[in-house]
Amino acid sequence: MTDFLAPEERALLERNGLGTFDQLWAVQLAAVDEPNTSRGGSSSVFRLDVEGQGFYLKRQTNYLTRTLHRPFGEPSFAREFRNIRRYQLLGIPALQAVFFGMRKVAGESRAILLTRALDGWDDLDGLLLRWAELGELQRQAVLKACGQLARQLHSLRQVHGCFYPKHIFLRSHGDGYEAQLIDLEKTRPLLFGQRDRVKDLEPLLRRASVWSVDDVRALLAAYLDQSPDSSLVQAWLARLSARSSHKESR
Repeated sequence: MTDFLAPEERALLERNGLGTFDQLWAVQLAAVDEPNTSRGGSSSVFRLDVEGQGFYLKRQTNYLTRTLHRPFGEPSFAREFRNIRRYQLLGIPALQAVFFGMRKVAGESRAILLTRALDGWDDLDGLLLRWAELGELQRQAVLKACGQLARQLHSLRQVHGCFYPKHIFLRSHGDGYEAQLIDLEKTRPLLFGQRDRVKDLEPLLRRASVWSVDDVRALLAAYLDQSPDSSLVQAWLARLSARSSHKESR
């Protein structure tokens, strides 16, 4: 695979000596957290600011994922990059890739994924911490945006696989919110209808423990395009509650 460099960012990166794999690999930055070493390799994330534009630079060494199609493994960024591009083609709101490339260097498998920083956006995790402080109209707008994002995702036959509050980003827009997703590594096609949809939604509701039953009804109403008191919303609420109870009892 040849390197990908987003045309709209090419001039900015090249002007600052950051337009190639080797340049992005060599740039010295402070990591935003501890490297992930769970797969026998290393994967790190760095904040990169260029002429007032924010990016996240992710670099991997021997951090491989193995599948039936790739039994010898590939950098996990390769799968995430393909998913980012697929979401873009489908029109699902998600983070934007700016650069992707991978190399074999002295026996090491290296990969880089550069994405735009979501400056000006709030992750749902942060909003949940302040949930009691938000006004009713703001809470309803957040729930509606999350439900509509899930509806768009599933209507386009995609399962996120990690539909958690920390992976949903929101930004105030007019009287409401717009929402988008990050962390697309585990995304896959929706194959099993309602079972896949329930499985994708349930972790969000379990982690958003500050939401009341009425809050969940509002989210499901947006997801199903129904009124909150409809029988369909009630049926979905029952299915999701049953799955949550099963997960918590394990």
